[in-house]
Amino acid sequence: MSVKPFCLITIRDSDEVADAEAASVRAFGGLAPGELVQVRPEITPLSQLRLDDYSGIIVGGSHFNASDEVKDDEQIAIEADLGRIVDESIERDHPLLGVCYGLGFVARRLGGTVDKRFGEKAGVTTVEVTAHGGNDPLFEGLPTSFLAFTGHKEACSLLPDDAVLLATGRACPVQAFRVGKRVYLTQFHVELDAGTLEQRMRIYADYGYFRPEELEMLVEENHSAGVGEEPRSIMARFCSVMREEREES
Repeated sequence: MSVKPFCLITIRDSDEVADAEAASVRAFGGLAPGELVQVRPEITPLSQLRLDDYSGIIVGGSHFNASDEVKDDEQIAIEADLGRIVDESIERDHPLLGVCYGLGFVARRLGGTVDKRFGEKAGVTTVEVTAHGGNDPLFEGLPTSFLAFTGHKEACSLLPDDAVLLATGRACPVQAFRVGKRVYLTQFHVELDAGTLEQRMRIYADYGYFRPEELEMLVEENHSAGVGEEPRSIMARFCSVMREEREES
């Protein structure tokens, strides 16, 4: 029996970032070339996406912010379709992994509070695994504290009802949570290493994630920070666990 691919929903205004995001998700997810399908909503409407075609959905970062007070027609249309996918995934407990913007969108969709109180500039953050996280298949066995790459203007400051907090942090209190058994959200990036973060930072140097004059200093800090395999292992675990469930079903 052939295993269905994963679907990466990439909402980006840069082809270079979109291509790099797909490459890193494929690499760190341990996926073969045919096991990841990338969908870019500005090119292919999400209304055509069917959950049953995929082993799981991955929603990456974006130049959008879920909490934007003013949204243009493109963002409104994309988020309306994305909302349908999120609602159906949660209703059916279909595997979904939302990263950065993906966390903010899902948290807000479910009634949580997403605002700009706990933004973090592009760089390194410390993630603290909760007791619930320690018993979760994606976090089990990881150190109770580890470093990860991050960079976001908004964050979840109040969890939605029924969400299970898996990881927290001093700078950002909601670093990861789960809804049901198969819908996961992480604020920190599980698809980046120092090289791919540098590439993204150079493209987004003028987008307000940090002061442009700090770029070279931040790049050097990120390369020497000692971020290990822990964040990327979560991406690999999500793909392997959900793939195994598909094979057994």
